[in-house]
Amino acid sequence: MLADSDTRWKWGALTAHRLVSSDDQDDTRLDGFLLRGRATPTVRQLAEVGVRAQSLREVTGAEFVQAVSRSSYDVIVLSCVGGAVQAMLHGLARAWQAPAADAAAARRPVVVTGYVGVVYEKLADGLLLRHGADVVLANSAYDADRFRAVYRGVGADPGSVVECALPFLGGAPYAPEARKSRTYPGGTVVFAVQPSVPDNRADRTYLLRRAVEHARKHPDREVLMKLRSRPGEHTTHIEELPYQKLAARIEGGAPPNFRLSYGNMGEVLDTADLLVTVSSTAALESLHRGIPTAVLTDLGIREVLGNHHFLGSGCLASWDELDAGHLPKPDPEWVARQGVCAGGSYGTAFDAARERVAELAAAAELPPPAPYYTPTTAPGYLPRILGRYGFQPDGTPRPGAPTGDAAPSGLRRVVRNTMREAARGAYRHGVQRVAPVIRRMGEL
Repeated sequence: MLADSDTRWKWGALTAHRLVSSDDQDDTRLDGFLLRGRATPTVRQLAEVGVRAQSLREVTGAEFVQAVSRSSYDVIVLSCVGGAVQAMLHGLARAWQAPAADAAAARRPVVVTGYVGVVYEKLADGLLLRHGADVVLANSAYDADRFRAVYRGVGADPGSVVECALPFLGGAPYAPEARKSRTYPGGTVVFAVQPSVPDNRADRTYLLRRAVEHARKHPDREVLMKLRSRPGEHTTHIEELPYQKLAARIEGGAPPNFRLSYGNMGEVLDTADLLVTVSSTAALESLHRGIPTAVLTDLGIREVLGNHHFLGSGCLASWDELDAGHLPKPDPEWVARQGVCAGGSYGTAFDAARERVAELAAAAELPPPAPYYTPTTAPGYLPRILGRYGFQPDGTPRPGAPTGDAAPSGLRRVVRNTMREAARGAYRHGVQRVAPVIRRMGEL
């Protein structure tokens, strides 16, 4: 499995396990590859996700293609941004193009890809960059319909699209009575923030202020601001204005029932009585458990925020409404269409995908991946995508060039990693003005 960030590692590793039947889990080996780039997860981030692999190595795109020969694996899960998936598909297609020496060598791994969460932007772009994989997983019936429509619209085969669900849904159903025995009997409010939504200081400061005010207005409630990364770390999206920095400037300080929180989202939801977010996929995890879930409208309902995805969900609400005690009630039909299996059907959500992968893996021979984008269909776009990951337009590795998503040279990697550690130390010691500069230097 190849991943390029912490969230994609989570999706890819869990998906890999879901694609194997329970009877075969003990005989299955998962090898993890981390695509070298600016969002390559740290050891702490991988540990927080809680999904282990038998082996783990950091690679460039060319190194990955070389490592996964025809006979190396039965299934390859590409859990990366669309451009990386497209580059790997072309690289693998080129590597597997040579005639096989015998019938056994003619087999190749089944290539699977998909999305790590809610798909609310770049639908066509992302899907066409993933075309060419044997299986493109859709996390809901809603997504499956949209995915197939995009492929049909360009004359591409939609047969690769298979409906399933998000692989990390689960956990104990919400039990509202449990909060009465806790320190804060009014319940725990979890505000799941996002690294890049919203993307400006004013809006992020506003959301932080409202969460703090909610804690002050409800001293019997605990308010957790669930953060994605610690200072100096990166996630799928780069966080230029970390909430840790903004929280340090709260006028008068935060009340005792408000705190910043890290850790596995599933564990945080174990004690949640209300999940609040702008548009995080955590909303679907929360709805799956039956936890009251609010998608904020304070900054408007806008495509750039992603909360337009929740139109019709029944979950849209403002901080004013939440302050007044409102608890949103989700629309059952909307929830079902989004792949949230609150009714108990989650156990069978991956059956179709598992059967498709098993069928392809049993085939005597599979043709090389054939992406929709080629030097003929996208001559002004594809070469740039492939070049970004170290491949030439024909899918062969580019001689002597750095590979990976903005993969740094050895010296620049040393500088980047050193600066990240310095950034963490700066934050720990309260050096708020120096840390942002150091963090940006780490981007070099």
